[in-house]
Order: sequence, then C-alpha cells, then structure tokens
Amino acid sequence: MSSESQVHSSAGASQSSHKSYNIGFVLAALLTLVPFGLAMYPSLSRSATFLLVLACAVMQILVHMVFFLHLTTAREQRWSLVALVFTLAIIVLLVGLSLWIMYYVHYNMLGL
Repeated sequence: MSSESQVHSSAGASQSSHKSYNIGFVLAALLTLVPFGLAMYPSLSRSATFLLVLACAVMQILVHMVFFLHLTTAREQRWSLVALVFTLAIIVLLVGLSLWIMYYVHYNMLGL
C-alpha cells in the first residue's frame, strides 16, 4: 500500500512540475514576443517602447526565477534568496560605481 501511495505522489509532483514548466514557457514566450513586436512594428514613442521593453525584461526575469529555478519564499529556499540578493547587490555596486567613475573621468577630461 505504501509503495502505491509513493508512486502516486511522485507522479502528482511530476505532473505539477510539468504544469509549472508549461505555464512558465508560455509566459516567457509572451514576454519575448511583446518587445519583439514593438521593435518590428514601432507604434509607440521611443520612451514608451523602452519602458515597456524594460518592464517585460524584469517580468521575464521573475518568471524564470519562479517557474524554472523554483525560487520561492519557502523556508528551504532562504539561502538561495540570500545568495541572490547578495549577487544583485554586488552587480548594482559594480555597474553603478563603474558608471559613476566613467562619468567623472569624462567630466574631468573635457574640462567642463
């Protein structure tokens, strides 16, 4: 009896996983097609197009994290979330400080 329930529970988890992957795939495809359509057939202003493409990119990152990487706020995922936040902080510091340094080097080289 217990082996039947284990087989049934693993099959249910597998089906749930496939459903999650399918939902993630559809969302990722839509979030790719929208910016592609905006680039191929420009109907909005450049700033509106840029903001919409940026919003789609951020949403696609979240879709990939939730549906494919299975990052949630569950207790088992705490260290993964901590590592993700630390990585994002390092990236923001590196990019932000690099841009700041390049701006001031450019400012000082031109003597503005």
